Amino acid sequence: MRNPLSQTIVSIQPSGIRKFFDIVSEMKDAITLGVGEPDFDTPWHIRDEGIYSLEKGKTFYTSNAGLKELKVEIDRYLTRRCGISYDYNNEILVTVGGSEAIDIAMRAMLDPGDEVLIPQPSYVSYEPCCILANGTPVIIELKAENQFRLTAAELEAAITPKTKLLVLPFPNNPTGAIMEKADLEAIAEVIERYDLYVISDEIYSELTYTEDTNHVSIASLPGMKERTVLINGFSKAYAMTGWRLGYACGPKLIIQQMTKIHQFAIMCAPTTSQYAAVEALKNGDEDVAKMREEYNGRRRYLMHRFKEMGLECFEPFGAFYVFPCIKEFGMTADEFATALLNAQKVAVVPGTAFGACGEGFIRISYAYSLDVLKKALDRIETFITKLREERNS
Repeated sequence: MRNPLSQTIVSIQPSGIRKFFDIVSEMKDAITLGVGEPDFDTPWHIRDEGIYSLEKGKTFYTSNAGLKELKVEIDRYLTRRCGISYDYNNEILVTVGGSEAIDIAMRAMLDPGDEVLIPQPSYVSYEPCCILANGTPVIIELKAENQFRLTAAELEAAITPKTKLLVLPFPNNPTGAIMEKADLEAIAEVIERYDLYVISDEIYSELTYTEDTNHVSIASLPGMKERTVLINGFSKAYAMTGWRLGYACGPKLIIQQMTKIHQFAIMCAPTTSQYAAVEALKNGDEDVAKMREEYNGRRRYLMHRFKEMGLECFEPFGAFYVFPCIKEFGMTADEFATALLNAQKVAVVPGTAFGACGEGFIRISYAYSLDVLKKALDRIETFITKLREERNS
């Protein structure tokens, strides 16, 4: 029989995040620190609005681009939080999560052979989405000594005549790195000079922990709104992962083509989720602040424990991940994660799930309660103490 499969699809490897969690699901008393999902329930007033929309029979398709009320609130939110305003009618598209927005942005913007600069370690979807859109991924390896930020020099060194698009994944999954205004200004100058476009994935924008700096969107800088597709959503900030709702904002000519793809592939985002999201944006700031405060306490706890056990880890100021270095143990990230799971029943994600330059690191999520984190860190300390004793014996 003729091979029914696309060779492009076959060549793409499955996500490295899930490998260990299939094992964990069958392992008694195992603790997982690997899933990037808030452990909070969606706040009640947001759930109530979704329930109310069902009770009122609001179960029909919305427009392809999303509810007008939601797009208006997205614009108000971005104006309030980032100082950017968008035309709700032409420059905003509501999507099924941020992941759909990444996918269709690349499909709308790329022709075969166009190069996409992807800083890594980073979220697992960027590279496959680039390949599926017939683009050519070009990896920029971020460095721990730079706090995993993208520098202007690194960006410029990766640019070729075929470069069209830069993915800007900050606050970053898996490292927790952020880009501050001065960092963004430096790379914006390079972007304009080489006439590039940007997909700025800001799904963790509400989860930053510096005392004097809120999240800054590159789209807010002079000359960058016209070059940027800003992607965000409700999963992380509002604990709405299962509602599957995100959005993209950008120039009209790009959003129009993204909407066309969305129209044929999806039709519209879930109606119930859209009504709930209107409530989240109108009245959810206090909920976000409370969750952010809790995450920050967990972040500080992990950094304190790592210092106590002598485990090297740069201090992250975004998202809800830490990215400790395990190079001292002479094991690959996959070997370390496997051995930790087998010995102590703690699941973490090898850094290589987020790109080859993640070798020597593991990702730990702190989207878990302090009680869970304390138990897990006790087990990790026992594990690495034994490794050091074996090495020194």
